[in-house]
Amino acid sequence: MKSVKPKKNLGQHFLTDLSIARRIADTVDAHPDIPVLEIGPGMGVLTQYLVEKPREVKAVEIDSESVAYLYERFPRLHENILGEDFLRMDLATVFDSKQFVLTGNYPYDISSQIFFKMLDNKELIPCCTGMIQREVALRIASQPGNKAYGILSVLIQAWYDVEYLFTVDEDVFNPPPKVKSAVIRMMRNNVTDLGCDEQLFKRVVKTVFNQRRKMLRVSLRQIFSGTKPSNVFYEQDIMTKRPEQLSIPQFVELTNMVAEQFAFFEKKNIER
Repeated sequence: MKSVKPKKNLGQHFLTDLSIARRIADTVDAHPDIPVLEIGPGMGVLTQYLVEKPREVKAVEIDSESVAYLYERFPRLHENILGEDFLRMDLATVFDSKQFVLTGNYPYDISSQIFFKMLDNKELIPCCTGMIQREVALRIASQPGNKAYGILSVLIQAWYDVEYLFTVDEDVFNPPPKVKSAVIRMMRNNVTDLGCDEQLFKRVVKTVFNQRRKMLRVSLRQIFSGTKPSNVFYEQDIMTKRPEQLSIPQFVELTNMVAEQFAFFEKKNIER
């Protein structure tokens, strides 16, 4: 069976350490009763341990050479090897609208996009595990007050409990990446409603972190695009903080404050 050559344009770094592959596969056992979708199986180093588990496994792979290899190596998975782009998939169709665990050795250059798609489908994905660049893993797991705390930290932790499980060195990959990797697990928390407009919450978080060194009273001006909030809005204590100082409940509070200003502008426009 001919090996697959890692492709730089797809960000492929094939894991070669089988003990680490087994450890990653075992992270899905935190949610044992639902199917698993693996992203980017490559040559199946993780897949071989996932298929040992008593549940349905599907794998999505964009690289046609890897798909052909997986067909040959895992003939019984033939119908469950999906030669598609995960970022373009309708995830509700994968397991007929049933929930599933998401896992994989994620391509570094699209890991953030993968997790944003996870958030868009959070009701389908109660558990997400896998390996990513260590820097991104630290960002996702970071708490307020740390430099790593940012957009991913807030948006993911609003809906998931995050565990940083272990670090993986560069020398267990072919080819070795230039950075360390890490394995994380994200489990859906009990939040069903943030207590604010979810789309506005995302917008507020992204806006203020795009100017993370500035106080909120400065960075928030972008969100109002020409309109001017009341002086009282900017005089509140929270406005002297920088985004990395805010907890998720404080971001919810801030979002509701912004929503009140939008409602005030709308009312004024109606009265004119």
